[in-house]
Amino acid sequence: MSNTSARPSDIRLRATLAFDESITSVAGVSSKRACELQRMGMRRVRDLLQNFPRRYIDMSCVCKVAEAPIGRMATIAGVVHEVKLKKPKPRLKLVEISVIDETGVIIVTAFNQPWLKDKLHAGERVALSGKVEFDYGFKRMTNPIIEHVQGEVSGLILSVHPTGGGISQKQMRSLIRSALQITSGALDPLPLELRQKYRLMSRQTALRCVHFPHTMQEAAQARRRLAFEELLYVQLLMMTESAKRVEGLVPCSHTINGKRVLQLSDALPFELSAGQEKAKRDLLHVMSKPSLANHMILGDVGTGKTVVAAFGMAAAVDSGGQVLMLAPTEVLAEQHARTLGDLFACVGIRVGLLTGSTSSNDRMRILNDLSSGNLDVLIGTHALMEDDVVPANCTLVVIDEQQRFGVDQRASLLSKGAAPDALYLTATPIPRTMALALFGNMTLSYIKDRPKTGSGRQTYVLSRSDRGKAYDAAKEALAQGQQVYVVCPLVGLNAQERNEAAQRHSYDEDDCDFYPQVTIEGAHGDPDASLTAAVEEASFLSRNVFPDYRVELMYGGMPSDEKRAVMQRFANGEVNVLVTTTVVEVGIDVPNATVMIIEDADRFGLSQLHQLRGRVGRGDKPGQVFLVSASKKEGAIARLSALQRTDDGFELAEEDLAMRREGDILGNRQSGASALKLVNVIRDAAMIEEAHNSAAAILQADPYLQDSENAALAREMRSIFTGEQYEYAVIGG
Repeated sequence: MSNTSARPSDIRLRATLAFDESITSVAGVSSKRACELQRMGMRRVRDLLQNFPRRYIDMSCVCKVAEAPIGRMATIAGVVHEVKLKKPKPRLKLVEISVIDETGVIIVTAFNQPWLKDKLHAGERVALSGKVEFDYGFKRMTNPIIEHVQGEVSGLILSVHPTGGGISQKQMRSLIRSALQITSGALDPLPLELRQKYRLMSRQTALRCVHFPHTMQEAAQARRRLAFEELLYVQLLMMTESAKRVEGLVPCSHTINGKRVLQLSDALPFELSAGQEKAKRDLLHVMSKPSLANHMILGDVGTGKTVVAAFGMAAAVDSGGQVLMLAPTEVLAEQHARTLGDLFACVGIRVGLLTGSTSSNDRMRILNDLSSGNLDVLIGTHALMEDDVVPANCTLVVIDEQQRFGVDQRASLLSKGAAPDALYLTATPIPRTMALALFGNMTLSYIKDRPKTGSGRQTYVLSRSDRGKAYDAAKEALAQGQQVYVVCPLVGLNAQERNEAAQRHSYDEDDCDFYPQVTIEGAHGDPDASLTAAVEEASFLSRNVFPDYRVELMYGGMPSDEKRAVMQRFANGEVNVLVTTTVVEVGIDVPNATVMIIEDADRFGLSQLHQLRGRVGRGDKPGQVFLVSASKKEGAIARLSALQRTDDGFELAEEDLAMRREGDILGNRQSGASALKLVNVIRDAAMIEEAHNSAAAILQADPYLQDSENAALAREMRSIFTGEQYEYAVIGG
């Protein structure tokens, strides 16, 4: 049957199926170009259509050269007058382009883009978008966006897409136009009722307008439709995965007012804070229900999440069950075993500890006690997931710092019981809207107020040249018998880099600019910055800054027994200065540690810095945290200053998120976060709520998406997520 006689339903079906065809079905995609696109993560037509613009150049705001404001962003249209390739240094090439309009000339300098010499020619009309500067008598732009244009540019909006592999902006736009052509007329997966309720564009209109908008308002409406769609799919996936996990299982309705729960309140040496009390009520409530609990407690550093979890454990034991508690490191597992062991001993709860360092005899005894029901709570590391760990009746699984474990690891632990409730703890400050987007299949409790423990801390932001102030504070603390952390972003240098560093530097006691460092060209977009390496830093500090004190090194790649021994020596006060990577972010409490120096602090997210600084000021002595940055990037120091203004981790997380680009929603991005390409969890808070509620309503009416009005939605879900189980989507599953 020819296309001219094809039924509309057949045309819609072909267009719908085209989304999942190979990218080679797009006109202009040769086998070579397909390889280039695949390296960018684009294998299907839908991947190309989801290569959303990272920004737009609004040509409706074009100004003349003479009117272009110095020191501000501007868009200027003009004619190329001259293009010159210059080599001011042996390894530096720059292209200088003169662009003129009827009011004057602007000079464009493009660093390390020699190919522009062949791409741009005199007489061609271009549009420039960038920051206008004034130097040597001319207005100038450095590395602006440069686009060929034809005719008048007023009213034109150019989308700027992510590119790579030699594919230009013009070629990318052409490929996306071709992809839009072959998917034209496809079925819209969103039910009509939802589109009407929230006044959303159709999908094809939204895809066209997000890539090729006529106005910025049109682009915003297209983004709104597509972002809502992303959120709805993720919420539906999380909810259906949770439903699959409980299908056919008979959950335990835990007793929440049993003997041990009541005794535990009396045994605590302090009163719970208001936040802890509410989190405790939330936890016990979900555990008491005749449905499987899937609960997360989010609490800033030092808010006492573990104590709240203890009440859930006591309820499990009161109900005749057992508890498995998983910790990411041996030192943290040991700390939990000590603190909970002391507390549970008062109420008759038997606690065991199982790690990779447990001796074979102790391991055999612990496993026998667990399988016979003579052990109530087993705390451990990855050793808990071994096949021979078989509890008699596990009704609660607790996972501390859940983001450090993969989907399979969490699932493995949950399989140790017939239908255990799941409790997750995290010190990562995740604002509610983000938690809803990432963990919408969970019930959530927040603990934001801190118990009255510790003396707190002061945070200071220093440039690298002022690092001596941090060293002085550290020496003063050490002289008083206190201890110091030094946190570095990298582990070490290779041999060549180490030799070059040794030849490059000499040290003067008064010269705080000397620094063992590794230059990483283009790291995080800042080619001028160097990153501190922990191995070299430990050696340098030991020789030159703290020669009278014991300096030791700890990093994630060390053998676990060595890492455990170093941390234990530091906790015992045998080590004065601990140089470490972010592995210390989750570790045992060392109340005597009062100073922390974080090198290259601009390389960390605000939330991660906040967690790191929570390691000091936990005892009766106040802590001091020094954030050292060598970055010359505008705003880097200003961003770090937020840590001076507030000690609220959730406030910092919101500020951190507000500054990130769309879709980059986690400091350390979890696998699958890329499913939310257009979502900004701060700006889109209301949309997240709407998508969550809409997904719940859809599944309440049609749990398996079998109704005809949801057929397109069900097919889209299968196309997107089959074979791609995302971290956040299957938490607890």
